[in-house]
Amino acid sequence: MGTKLKYTRNIGFAAHIDAGKTTTTERILFYTGINHKLGEVHEGTATMDWMAQEQERGITITSAATRCEWKNNDKIYKINIIDTPGHVDFTVEVERSLRILDGLVILFSAVDGVEPQSENIWLQADKYKVPRICFINKMDRQGASFFEVCDQIEKVLDTNCLILQIPIGNEENFQGIVDIISKKAFIWNEIDFGRTLKEIPIPSNLIKLTEEYRKKMIERLAEGDSKLFDKYFDSKNQITEEEIITTIKKQTLKLEITPVICGSAFKNKGIQYILDAICRFLPSPIECKKIYGYSVKEKKKKKIIPKINNPFSALAFKISSDPFVGKLTFFRVYSGKIKSGSYVLNSRTNKKERISRIYQMHANKQNPINLIKTGDIGAAVGIKNIKTGDTLCDINNPIFLEKIFFPDTVIGLAIEPKYKSDIDKMSMALSKLIVEDPSLQIRNEKTTGQTIISGMGELHLEIILDRMKREFNVEVNKGKPQVEYKEILTKKVLHREIYKKQTGGKGKYADILFQIEPIKKDFQGLKFVNKVKGGNIPTEFIPSIEKGFKESLRNGPLAGYEIEKAKIILLDGSYHTVDSDQLSFELVSKIGFKNAAKKANPYLLEPFMKLEVFTPQKYMGIIVGDLNRRRGVIQGMEDKRKNVKIIKAVVPLSEMFGYVTSLRTLSSGRATSIMMFSHYQKAPERICNKIIYKEIC
Repeated sequence: MGTKLKYTRNIGFAAHIDAGKTTTTERILFYTGINHKLGEVHEGTATMDWMAQEQERGITITSAATRCEWKNNDKIYKINIIDTPGHVDFTVEVERSLRILDGLVILFSAVDGVEPQSENIWLQADKYKVPRICFINKMDRQGASFFEVCDQIEKVLDTNCLILQIPIGNEENFQGIVDIISKKAFIWNEIDFGRTLKEIPIPSNLIKLTEEYRKKMIERLAEGDSKLFDKYFDSKNQITEEEIITTIKKQTLKLEITPVICGSAFKNKGIQYILDAICRFLPSPIECKKIYGYSVKEKKKKKIIPKINNPFSALAFKISSDPFVGKLTFFRVYSGKIKSGSYVLNSRTNKKERISRIYQMHANKQNPINLIKTGDIGAAVGIKNIKTGDTLCDINNPIFLEKIFFPDTVIGLAIEPKYKSDIDKMSMALSKLIVEDPSLQIRNEKTTGQTIISGMGELHLEIILDRMKREFNVEVNKGKPQVEYKEILTKKVLHREIYKKQTGGKGKYADILFQIEPIKKDFQGLKFVNKVKGGNIPTEFIPSIEKGFKESLRNGPLAGYEIEKAKIILLDGSYHTVDSDQLSFELVSKIGFKNAAKKANPYLLEPFMKLEVFTPQKYMGIIVGDLNRRRGVIQGMEDKRKNVKIIKAVVPLSEMFGYVTSLRTLSSGRATSIMMFSHYQKAPERICNKIIYKEIC
């Protein structure tokens, strides 16, 4: 099993929108024999873009999993692939995929270089310490510049690029590559869709460049490897290809370097080298970063050893509804094995769940298997109470794996069913969608009775409404998009609350003394500290108090928006032997928090977006003026290419509705923009007053 695991790869493909991820994945499926026909994104025939919305729009919306095999160096490698979306509104799909992947292929357009979502993905990969390789795609396009993009990757993403190939020809004349490791040149045969390569002599104009980059490559590798360093300076010893490949892998896994290759997926060039690079330089499950969990039995942090004979542990990273098989739970197995029909423990709920069937996924097609083992990715049917990020484990060895972080929502939309008879159908549709998509949030506005759905952007919510119509046959009326503000408490407040109610029979009584404190460090939600001594409040009532405070955070004192974070210290209280119960203490904490929060100097936080505008130079002045009018802060201006400038700014989301249309008008349709969430910051007083007044009225 150890030998087989050595030749397993769990790899993701990620990039900014329209860099060619799905096209690359389609070519991989073609070259590895999984597909016998090339799927095209622009024709809506891509295997990995199986949703109707993906095929219509030509974008990836949900991450799709598949599996293939590739022969490298006479060894057969099993590669599990996850194709992720590039649009910022679906960045949560990248987040949860990176949590369970061992390696990543990041694509860059040879024309556009490093784009905003590329930076976002890079930071996410850094957070999860995922080794990666770069593939510079679209080398056949007009304006393609391989070395310029490599420079951008080094400067913008702060990494050490290790260039492994030099392109032969450029733009429409791109024919092949010079492999710097082997010092050989190859061109692709277009007759058989690039399946075969032809070795040619290195073009005379590239001989000097090849020697120069090979020297740079070996020097960079020697810097981080003492054996290679000694051999490099000993002229008698020749460094072999095998030594170079081994050193590249070692330093890639340590995140010291990032290998870079190039090609054109659409023109069927460079795909074999991606597969070879995955096998050569990215880790197997036994070589990847160390995975830890919290052992319930041992009550301590424990390293998960990826062995088939160890207790079963897996992380559920995605849940989807299938019209034929029901709820599908995608999971990555970190240790042990599981058979269909077996029972596992969900450590969050502490309940046994039966896995009735296990599937190996190929986009939206399920291939039944009886057994899934360490290092594999699969999907299970039969698990009822499950959420994204739950740990599935051996019943006798409960363990908690690290959860998945999901970003805050930034935009909301009020919806109601078109027909009153569809109220229940709408609730059912939303309850299913929220299980599938953790970045979707739903709340009921108490004052208006409206249902508010919140997400990562306008496109995200548009897709949700489209899915409700297509998959659940529910049509809705929608209001205008709303900004998801937050509230924060900034002052320490000591408060006592007594809840007393007598109705003739058994009454209600609860008394608590607590302190609210602001939290300055990076923290989300409620930090609850119990300092009650001497049994003044019985222990069985403490969880109810915490629950009441937790629920109170959903509605802030200013305008009813969620409170970002708060620390509450329960200091003292009292109870009645007959009239006190759990509900009384839950209610007293809710009432007490509402009263205390008003005195804690609350203020509103508004979401700010990172904006990049690509524009011809002559429109810069008018665009900058428009951004200033929208309360934007210009952070810099750069040259993108000849006569095209990039304006970088941070702008409040509330000022950005309809910006794309406005930008087209200002630039005669020639400027484009990309926007993604940046941070929350204090809203100006006039904005606060406007929002609070609107809520009161």
